Amino acid sequence: MTEPFAPARNTQPATRGEAWLLALIMCAGALLRLNGIGFGLPALNDPDEPLFMTTALDMLRNKSLNPHWFGHPGTVTLYSLVLVSLGVAALGLATGRFADTDAFVAAVYADPGILFLPARIFILLCGLGCIFLLWRIGRRIGGARLGLVAATLLAASPLHVGYSQLIRTDVQASLFMLLSSSAALSIVEHGRRGDYLRAGLWAGLACATKWPAALVLANPLGAALWRRGGWRRIALLLAAAAAGLLLASPFLLLDHQTLLRDLAGEARPAHPSATGEGPIGNLLWYLRGPLRTAFGAAGLLLSVAGVGLMWRRAPQAATALFPAALLLAAVIVAQPLRWERWVVPLLPYMALAAAYALSALSNAFRLRFGRRLPWAEAAGLFLLLLPMLHGTLSRARERQNDTRQIASDWVRAHVPPGSSILIEHAAFDLFQGPWRFRFPLGAAGCVDPKAALAGKIGYDKVEAQRVGRPVIDLGNVAPERMESCRADYALFVNYDRYRQEPQHFRRELERYRDVLRGSCEVKVVRPEAGVSGGWAVRILRSGPCPQPAP
Repeated sequence: MTEPFAPARNTQPATRGEAWLLALIMCAGALLRLNGIGFGLPALNDPDEPLFMTTALDMLRNKSLNPHWFGHPGTVTLYSLVLVSLGVAALGLATGRFADTDAFVAAVYADPGILFLPARIFILLCGLGCIFLLWRIGRRIGGARLGLVAATLLAASPLHVGYSQLIRTDVQASLFMLLSSSAALSIVEHGRRGDYLRAGLWAGLACATKWPAALVLANPLGAALWRRGGWRRIALLLAAAAAGLLLASPFLLLDHQTLLRDLAGEARPAHPSATGEGPIGNLLWYLRGPLRTAFGAAGLLLSVAGVGLMWRRAPQAATALFPAALLLAAVIVAQPLRWERWVVPLLPYMALAAAYALSALSNAFRLRFGRRLPWAEAAGLFLLLLPMLHGTLSRARERQNDTRQIASDWVRAHVPPGSSILIEHAAFDLFQGPWRFRFPLGAAGCVDPKAALAGKIGYDKVEAQRVGRPVIDLGNVAPERMESCRADYALFVNYDRYRQEPQHFRRELERYRDVLRGSCEVKVVRPEAGVSGGWAVRILRSGPCPQPAP
């Protein structure tokens, strides 16, 4: 049963039973996130993971704190990855696995799993931190049961599990947003200067991790207005947020030209498989796709109802928790692009709202039948968890059985040694094989990726060659350099993505069709829901297809 918003009671230490249940939830969340966390390795299926890790390695190699990239801006995540890299390197040097730091960097470029797996585990820990913080926030609002149910929903959410396994900024930004929201609750409860200071600093760190996370400031601002904290307290909040941002990412000012370049590069009207359809179309896409995936249809309805219920029954708590989520939702549906990952910061707040609505339903049953029915809430939670756990396990199978690894298996079985292969993804799982590779790199044409990796190519060089193009693939190779991309075989990963939006990518499609006209398509590996994930991979062999015998 949801208790009234009573901070003095709801912030008491957890009972032994509650502590054991929380430990069980955390362990279950950890196991779900550890399941298949090494997916793809040594190949890199997510296109953004290499960006973050290469940038962190560049900082280490150059002994510089300047990331030279502020697209997310991602600074806190990049500094965290530097620390993870230092820890892995120190352990390798201490155990004799690496002779020196150069040997460590060379080993990582040859087998990214050495560093990518520990980095993914770091993001996993951030995801577990989100579960723990949501439990604390939930119990402060409505007692132990609300906190435990909210934590359970987030722990099992397929979307949150998946992004807790990726080296990206989304989950870490969510952690800082929850910390700021927790401080916003303290503003409602106490209104101390320290509460405003903490809320602002955490909001600044959230923004330094991912730009849109700055909207979390709406929560402490809402709390301040509710409490009538006065302009001095609000000024302290905003100053603390600015200080947190600049302390975490000072090069936003010191290297402002790079900042402006990267912000311009992020503002794109179209992207393969991510071009939006206007606010209404985007809203429907998020509701039918990512948000429904995150909690199921029933969970999504409960979260919507829970926001309204909390605003009516505990308005002071709702004012400190939901303004940022509602504002962020409005911002993402208004964008020209749409990405599943953009809803990740919304998931803790949706889990909290769904838990609140579930508790309200349990209370309604009690009033209807005149007695407490503790099993009603447990049964409702069980019914919510069934589709969520099915989705989590299905997505884990898909990640571990990606189309790109299936295509690699086909290459190993059918492509003759010595053949040249054009690839569009980081196929490290093939690089030890007896083949020569070509990789598209924008203005540079197609290059030898093994030679580039041996030279420890940095992100700044890659960025210079992509010349602002959104994707590194054959479709974005300079026309005068297309001849450098000829190969005996080709693995096209992005062709079908462009085909979905021919009105936006005519130029890119023409590049592909130029190669397709002189090739024979020998295999198409398509994803299958619940079985294999990724994008359709088309495998081509140079030359026309053999004619069937008469």
